[in-house]
Amino acid sequence: MKEDLDNIFQREELLIGKDNLKKLQQKKVAVFGLGGVGSYVVEGLVRAGIENFILIDSDKIDITNINRQIIALKSTVGKYKTDVEAERIQEINSKAKVTIYKEFVEKEGNENVFNSIKNVDYIVDAIDTVSAKIRIIKFASKNNIKIISALGTGNRLDPTKLKIADINDTKVCPLAKIIRKELRKNNIKRLDVVYSEEKTTKNSDKIIGSISYVPSIAGLLISYKIIEELIK
Repeated sequence: MKEDLDNIFQREELLIGKDNLKKLQQKKVAVFGLGGVGSYVVEGLVRAGIENFILIDSDKIDITNINRQIIALKSTVGKYKTDVEAERIQEINSKAKVTIYKEFVEKEGNENVFNSIKNVDYIVDAIDTVSAKIRIIKFASKNNIKIISALGTGNRLDPTKLKIADINDTKVCPLAKIIRKELRKNNIKRLDVVYSEEKTTKNSDKIIGSISYVPSIAGLLISYKIIEELIK
């Protein structure tokens, strides 16, 4: 049966209009990190019409990812997240173009990755390492690229506490406090983030706990923010 790509976004076109849909299809988004948050960011964006992606993640899918990552299934355990995500994007929209980097981004190096994202329309920071987050944020600021960062969703149960805000307006979140301090050092005045105002739930293990719906909702909130910005 011939693939009917023209009808994929029929319902969305009724909502945002043909011109805005065409605008989204021409945009390019780079996503750092394809975990519980990042995988749902990509899901929200490709289903909203974004057709150009750069995906950066060095990890393979682990059995413990199944509870919260949309690309994690028994059949995908052991595969690279970037490979699985790229295949999923194509399954949703075969017109989409995807570039992948199986790299762990650090505070220096990875020049091939950063050279490739100089002309993207939006950057999503959905990684955990603070030094790498700061590097990505600094890169976006220097190159005048829109960016949104995901802050902590682990050890939290209440998705209604998630918010989109400028990092200067955040409260409760310990990671936001650390990032704010680093941004002040680098004279970066603002940063859009998704964060939680829920106090973290303690557990007896050093490993951070996570549930299905908190990171997924954070990821979809990021998708919403990006779409909203790109069709202004």
